[in-house]
Amino acid sequence: MKKAALLLLAAILLILLTSTVVAQHGPGSWSLSAIGGGNYWLNDLSTQKFGGGFNLVVRNAVTKSFSLGLMAGYQDLKTEQTPPEGGNPYGYLKLRSFPAAAAGYYYFNNKGTFNPYGYVGVGALMYQRVTGTGLKYPNENYVVSLLVPLGVGFEAFTSKRVAFTADVGVRGISDWADLKKNKGFEMYLTAMAGFTFYLSSGADADDDNDGLTNAQEKEMGTDPNNPDTDGDGLKDGEESFKYHTNPLLVDTDADKVSDGDEVFRYHTDPAKSDTDGDGLFDGEEIFQYHTDPLRADTDGDGLRDGQEVLRYKTDPLLPDTDHDGLNDYEECITYFTDPLKADTDGDGLSDGDEIHKYKTNPLKADTDGGGMKDGEEVKKGKNPLDPKDDRDVTMGLERGKKLVLEGVTFQTGSATLTKESDPALRSALNALLAAPSVVVEVAGYTDNVGEPKANEWLSLRRARTVVDWLVRNGVPSWRLTAAGYGQQQPVALNDTPQGRAKNRRIEFHVR
Repeated sequence: MKKAALLLLAAILLILLTSTVVAQHGPGSWSLSAIGGGNYWLNDLSTQKFGGGFNLVVRNAVTKSFSLGLMAGYQDLKTEQTPPEGGNPYGYLKLRSFPAAAAGYYYFNNKGTFNPYGYVGVGALMYQRVTGTGLKYPNENYVVSLLVPLGVGFEAFTSKRVAFTADVGVRGISDWADLKKNKGFEMYLTAMAGFTFYLSSGADADDDNDGLTNAQEKEMGTDPNNPDTDGDGLKDGEESFKYHTNPLLVDTDADKVSDGDEVFRYHTDPAKSDTDGDGLFDGEEIFQYHTDPLRADTDGDGLRDGQEVLRYKTDPLLPDTDHDGLNDYEECITYFTDPLKADTDGDGLSDGDEIHKYKTNPLKADTDGGGMKDGEEVKKGKNPLDPKDDRDVTMGLERGKKLVLEGVTFQTGSATLTKESDPALRSALNALLAAPSVVVEVAGYTDNVGEPKANEWLSLRRARTVVDWLVRNGVPSWRLTAAGYGQQQPVALNDTPQGRAKNRRIEFHVR
């Protein structure tokens, strides 16, 4: 008995030092306990002795705190009368007994590792009397007695389904078991220890400690033995009640970030694919664009990240994508400039300089309409807001004089101006605008190749083309007339290509 007590103490200490398992076994759970130990029979004979035995208990939980059980086992109940007397001439007496009873168990705490309980029941004890020499006395018959068990004990869980169990109790039996009838009843004390095995868990239990009962897990389709069914880093109960995510889906909101990462790493909403409402999924912000999924406007330029990426194609991490001195919002919403081009109108000035420095129009290359681009005016020290200083007067127009417009050329055999004519035409335009009282005949000439009449008609058409260009660019039509002289009045011999080129010309005849 001493050795058994030491073993029991060692087991209890081991459990208390190592057990951290929290087991909850709710209604409907079944358990089997196997315990063994000693007993002490209190009877009418002169000497009581210790005996041994074991017990098996099957229980079914009715509620979280109450279970019904059936207990059965074997006990050696020993005693002795010194000197022998009465109905037992042998002195020593042992009962080979088989107790069985139904009992109710009440658990004082069914939520933690250490669960104390108490019980009471009723049943029967079937026994056979044996003397010290092994003689069955007074006969070989088995006798049945009323059995009333009651006691207290505890379960200390070593795993979710296994608990170390210790139990002390008293068993009331009839008075005649010791062959003497004196007090009207007898009893024996028990002290046993062993293990309880939970064969199944009830619907209200939470086997995996995830915050959901087994019944809830069954209804939802989650694994009652796995606290994180989908492996996303959140317990099933947290997903169901705290974060309102789907415990069967790693990524509830389909934003390419797992629910656990959203909660613990990025602090985004795992039930909302676009936490900050900027038009980009949280996963796109984190992995693709590297923007802040908690800020709708990461770079603080006034445009939401989604607008920048999907609509304007600007950089959501840079407030001024094209580095022109205007932030992207100002370009897109206020000034309607191109946030991807530093110089929207191509005038040689950045959009920011036009707005903040020169007060020019970033959408118009020539703000003042004077004929010179804003950047060129600034470069030459002119005022891009004053059209008068745009005119570079390189041509003097004196009445009675003739001036050849050097550089005005046409495609062969036609009245279509070449691109190379623009500088000469603009110089002529500036000269006319600088002398508003001057009237000019625009005269066209050809070389001597071809029929004279055809050449005269071609020269007139070319002169009219120049007049039309000047009128379109601001010269009043009443100041201009067109004349075609064909191959008349050559200024060089027509016997060389160079001479013929000089004869193909446009002249200003100033009136």
